[in-house]
Amino acid sequence: MEIDYPAPRLEPQLQKLWQLAFGDEERFIRDFFSQVYRPERCRCVLVDGQTAAALYWFDGECRGRKLAYLYAVATHPDFRCQGLCRTLMADTHSLLTRLGYDGALLLPAEAWLRPMYQEMGYRNCCTVSQVSCTAGTPIPIRAVEPREYARLRRKYLPEGGVIQEGNNLNLLALMADTYAGMDFVLAAAPEEGHLKGLELLGNAAAAPGILAALGYDTGTFRTPGNMMPFAMFRPLGEAVPTPTYFGLAFD
Repeated sequence: MEIDYPAPRLEPQLQKLWQLAFGDEERFIRDFFSQVYRPERCRCVLVDGQTAAALYWFDGECRGRKLAYLYAVATHPDFRCQGLCRTLMADTHSLLTRLGYDGALLLPAEAWLRPMYQEMGYRNCCTVSQVSCTAGTPIPIRAVEPREYARLRRKYLPEGGVIQEGNNLNLLALMADTYAGMDFVLAAAPEEGHLKGLELLGNAAAAPGILAALGYDTGTFRTPGNMMPFAMFRPLGEAVPTPTYFGLAFD
């Protein structure tokens, strides 16, 4: 068994593992690897030259501390229940520490995974709320580029929130459209005629007006709040403050 950054020849194996683990459409996987993927932010486990497990990360920042958002942690079905995920995570934590990261964040895909990550040193750190509503009276809203969204997002980010820019924005551009209004910013994507707000910062009461302005009858919007547990955090050093809000999760 070997754990390392992926060599170029492994990219097709990484794409196959992604599809097996998450079932995403071929086009999304292709776009991820052409527009977002960086081998220097990926670790994989090789068994007899085959990719048995992998993970990726994005850079973030909170209170001046450098954080890694671990994403798409996956083990090939043929290699599950062999402890590869735990080994990969431990190796990644050590590597991130050496690279100067102060902590790691992740979002468990399922509730049953939270105890597993707790055993790896993670704790629930951020909660969110979800607003579901129908269309109301249209309000002014404009489409903005992801970089402009990121700039405006800082204005509305709660105290202790994680700044997510850089390569995060490349993936955001694949997954959602970004908007701004007089007192809010929104990253959202259509979902079978329904608008799914990945993040609504600022005036959450604007949600019905947003739906009307964008031509949707119904929508759900993820906002800062305490309705449900969300991200988990693991400090990688001494006296690292725990983030209080993590919003741009690419679930």
